[in-house]
Amino acid sequence: MLYHMYEFQHSLFAPARYANDMMQKAFSDPLNPFSYTPGAKQISAACDVMELVTRRYGKPRFGLEETIVNGKAVAISPKNVWEKPFCKLKYFERIFPSNAKDNDPKLLIAAPMSGHYATLLRGTVEALLPDHKVYITDWMDARDVPLFQGKFDLDDYIDYLIEMIEFLGPNTHVLAVCQPSVPVLAAISIMSAENNPFVPSSMTLMGGPIDTRECPTEVNLLSAKRSIHWFKQHVIHHVPWPNKGCMRMVYPGFLQLSAFLNMNMEDHVEAHRKMFNHLIVGDDESADKHRIFYEEYLAVMDLSAEYYLQTVDVVFQKHLLPKGEMISNGRPVNTHAISKCALLTIEGELDDISGIGQTKAAHDICSNIPKGMKAHYEQKQVGHYGIFNGSKWRNKIAPKVKEFIRQHN
Repeated sequence: MLYHMYEFQHSLFAPARYANDMMQKAFSDPLNPFSYTPGAKQISAACDVMELVTRRYGKPRFGLEETIVNGKAVAISPKNVWEKPFCKLKYFERIFPSNAKDNDPKLLIAAPMSGHYATLLRGTVEALLPDHKVYITDWMDARDVPLFQGKFDLDDYIDYLIEMIEFLGPNTHVLAVCQPSVPVLAAISIMSAENNPFVPSSMTLMGGPIDTRECPTEVNLLSAKRSIHWFKQHVIHHVPWPNKGCMRMVYPGFLQLSAFLNMNMEDHVEAHRKMFNHLIVGDDESADKHRIFYEEYLAVMDLSAEYYLQTVDVVFQKHLLPKGEMISNGRPVNTHAISKCALLTIEGELDDISGIGQTKAAHDICSNIPKGMKAHYEQKQVGHYGIFNGSKWRNKIAPKVKEFIRQHN
């Protein structure tokens, strides 16, 4: 019923949004005399903020049209090259002159399936495009996947990754941001144990929950404190009509967003207050930066209930991967089988989602990777988001990722 009430609330609030939009236009239109009255700017700014926080956000666009390669602008042509019901593999093809050779490494970015769309990694992709053939997992919103397409759980996630790596062929590199660190490590473990010829040349794990027993965060403690039965009863809901995935059991994106907002509610309130002030003084550039960030941050997707519950159980409660007890579709996940895939782990000093040491734990359980093929980097003064977006990502972290991939290409 919660999901139905959420949909009803949006419908109920629609007239107020229309009135808010009309008021904003009236008090900001230079042809309207009322826009010059005292308080008009404050009213317009308040309406603008109101629109931002009450809008229903769809899937954002990547919007990457070009990159700079060797000092020259190169056009980007995104296209889907592989597809299954719950994921599309998006390739950001760089359009070089016909006589140019593209010998850059192939890089598969495993985007998190944790409530936000893959576009959250727009900055990640943008920084890596000049030096790599970049592919990214573009996960589908579970509410848009019809029931007849079947289930999707953590084991299916691992199988998807294996299929995508095999599709890309030999000498592929994989970069996992946050949650996919676990399925990426599991997939490469399985491929290594089976002597798969397409084992990636390297894997980079960034801010991932490999072992959440290390420096547990508030998110980790909450996941461990409640039973799986509690999660089933309180956070799993049916997708309502008229969505394509009507009656599919999901963990709704709006619940995940609520959890994210509540972790730093004061910061979000302060950010919107600043936007209000920027609009009043006419600082549209600062207001637009705020708007762009929240248009991405507030766009959320539903997760398949099977995937969400299995992830909570395997990763956050039983810690099966670091214990060496994880099994995926009947196949043991033996991380010690990895010997030919280089490993780079990256953590943020201020990460409040994946604590310090949780990603680095991969080095201990991948004991057969030679020391010369392992590296760890901790970025000071960044939180979880700053690991893969922002100035420190572009100027400090991304160069280390590129150097590591080149070294093991």
